[in-house]
Formats: sequence, C-alpha cells, structure tokens
Amino acid sequence: MRYFGTDGIRGKVFQEIDQNIAFDCGNALCKLTKNPKIVLGKDSRISGDYITLAFSLGVISGGGIVEDVGICPTAGIAYLTKTLGYDYGVVISASHNPPDNNGIKIFNSKGQKLGDDVELELEKYFGEHIVVDAMHLGKFASKPKLIKKYIQFLHNSIKKPLKNLKIVLDCCFGASTIVAPYVFKSLGADVFVINKKPDGEKINIKCGATDTTMLKRVVKEKKADLGLAFDGDSDRIIAVDELGMEVDGDKIIYLFALDKQKQGILSKNVVVGTKLTNLGVQNKLESYGIKTILADIGDKYVIEEILKNGAAIGGEKSGHIILSEYLPTGDGILCGLKLAEIIKNENKKLSQLADVKLYPQYNVNCVVKDKNAVINNEKLKKQVEEIEKMAQGKARVLVRKSGTEPKIRIMAESENEEFAKKCVNILENLVKEINNSL
Repeated sequence: MRYFGTDGIRGKVFQEIDQNIAFDCGNALCKLTKNPKIVLGKDSRISGDYITLAFSLGVISGGGIVEDVGICPTAGIAYLTKTLGYDYGVVISASHNPPDNNGIKIFNSKGQKLGDDVELELEKYFGEHIVVDAMHLGKFASKPKLIKKYIQFLHNSIKKPLKNLKIVLDCCFGASTIVAPYVFKSLGADVFVINKKPDGEKINIKCGATDTTMLKRVVKEKKADLGLAFDGDSDRIIAVDELGMEVDGDKIIYLFALDKQKQGILSKNVVVGTKLTNLGVQNKLESYGIKTILADIGDKYVIEEILKNGAAIGGEKSGHIILSEYLPTGDGILCGLKLAEIIKNENKKLSQLADVKLYPQYNVNCVVKDKNAVINNEKLKKQVEEIEKMAQGKARVLVRKSGTEPKIRIMAESENEEFAKKCVNILENLVKEINNSL
C-alpha cells in the first residue's frame, strides 16, 4: 500500500501527509459507503485542525456527514462509532510520533480498525473524487459533548472505587488530558498529573509512554502506588510501579491474564501477543497453562487474532493493550483503570504483581532512505539466517520495517545478554552499510 501503514496513514506533515491526502481519504470513504456518517476526533497537534478540515471537506464534497468531537482519545472515537451507529470513526493523530507528524486512523462501524484489504480498496479511490451537486453536499457539525458518553463508559468499567490509591498520570500533553484526570479522580483515587494540558508543541517529547523518565521520578517523589503514562492519542499505556520501575505492555498482559484466570474467566486460556512479546512472559504464562498466540506487529493484527481465537486479552510490548470484552482496540485509560482495580482488589504492590523476569531484549531503530530496499536486501536476509543458526533456538532476532516511520527496527532477545547485544550490533552496522550504498 502507498499511504496506509500498520496503523493508518501517518508521517511528517507536508511530506508524507498533507491536505490533498487528507481530502482524498475523506472523499474515498464516500466511494466505499454512500453518504457516510462519520464521527471524528483528534489529539492536540498544531496540525490537527489543518488535517481535520481537509479530511472533512473531502467527506462533505462526497455527500457525507462529519461530526467532530474535538480532542478525544482514539479509543473514545472507537467507542462512539460502535455504540452510536456511525459508519466510520476517524482519528487525526500520529499517536506516539513527534509533534510535526500527523495521521489518519479509521474505524469501521464495529469500532475496529480497517483491515488491509479495505485500506487497499480505499487507496484505489484516492484522486478519483466523487463530488455531489450543490443541493446534496454533506454537513459538518461540532459535537464536543459526545465525549461525555465515553467518560461514562470508562467510569462504568470499574466496579469499586479506587479510594486510597495514590496515582501519578503522565498525560503527555495529548488527548488523555481531556479525560484521564477527571475519571481517576471521580473514582476516588488520589491523583497527581504531569504534562497535563493539551500542547501541540510538546506532545510526546520526553514524556508519556515512550519516555517514562519523568514519571519514574515523580512516582518516587510522591510515594505513589502507581504511575501511568499515555501516548499522544492515549491508545498506549506504560505503567511504573511504586519503586519507580517500568511495567511494560508485556507485563500488563501477564497481569490481566492471571487476574482473569484467577476469576475463572480467561477465555480459552489464551492471550494474544506479537512477535516482540518477551519470551520471559511467554514462558511464565505457559507455566500457568496460558498459551500466547503471536500476531504480526500492529494492534489491528492483534485484534484479528483475538477475534479468530476468542481471546479476551491481547496487546503489544509498546503498550497497546486490548481488552476485547470492552473495546476492539487499544485503550490506555481503560487499561490504567483496570490495572488500578487489580492493585486495589489484590491489596498488593504493583512490583509484587508484576514480578516476572524478562529476557534481555535489545532494540535499535535505524533511520533509512528507503526501508523497502533495505529490508529486501539479500545480504541482510542471509545475515539474519546466520545469526538464527548461531543462536540454536536459545535466542531470537527480528528485523522489520516500521509501518509508520522511515526506519528499520532491529530486535534481539536472549537469556545471554551479551549475545543479544552482539546480534543487534552486527545487524545495525549492516543496515547502515546498506543504507549508505543506496
């Protein structure tokens, strides 16, 4: 696909995404569905209005309706789409990417991200504009109050108050600022918020789910029970325990799985992870009789496996966690609430609950000129094969192209820390060599 990656359309504004692409995307939805009704939200990026207006103009030109919620978590748009009968839900966001990036995420009427086949069909209509006559143009309406329905959904997901829990929230200057502090406080938690106002210039910079340095420090300073970091559109979450140690998506999946198994409601005793899910977590879950199914990287592929296997829990190391009984997409705020609920119900420290040994895993991201040319290089493929033979099943390596950025991502994992480092170094140097030759 030319425009869509693993999580919608995404890239640097004016380079990978601009008003023309946004218009084409909105207009193409009118080719897939006649006069579609679309609910739309965005994160706090400066370019949010620019992309929103261009996208909406494409929809209106094709006879569709756009109802704009304003700044809203991605999961909030998925929820509203599913429950209020919209044809599509659209989020203008580049998720965890830098402030000068933006993107377009699209949900179907069930609140699920579009599959690759639908995205490919949608792309075929880019540039083939459908423009209705003046008497049949669509409409645009501002609907900021719709977010209250999502807030109520989050509140209702928790059965008992969170009183006496001290929680630090890192709202990343993004979409969670509008929702998370209010919900946690309304449920009785003692809440301290950092990076708490929408700020399109600061979103995702040295904060949130991609950088928990500040959160770790504040959790220890405040002697909090729990720290929760969201990304720009709040579909990711990374936790920090009371000792200031990070609890990533893999450990959160482990916690949710054990909690549901204890209640006797872990569907089919399976969870869904990805090819990056830590072997330490997989082995620990297996010791409890829980199987980990590995999906391709990307939360839309995780939900595909969840639906295929009837699983209740799935997610990624990066913090996309899907609780399918609530929503068919990642929801950082919902997961944070449910994690706090487990701590409250168990009356244990998060460090005790998340006590699972992770295998050393090293990740490197290499910025490249042409990620397709690099990933398809025969020399790189042979080097990966040689390392796998050398590992003899005691380690694993993964080299892949980013679905959202011009990067090659390299991962090596092994009980032997030095071996994992060596693998990454070899592959990183080779990727740089190939890139320089392009």
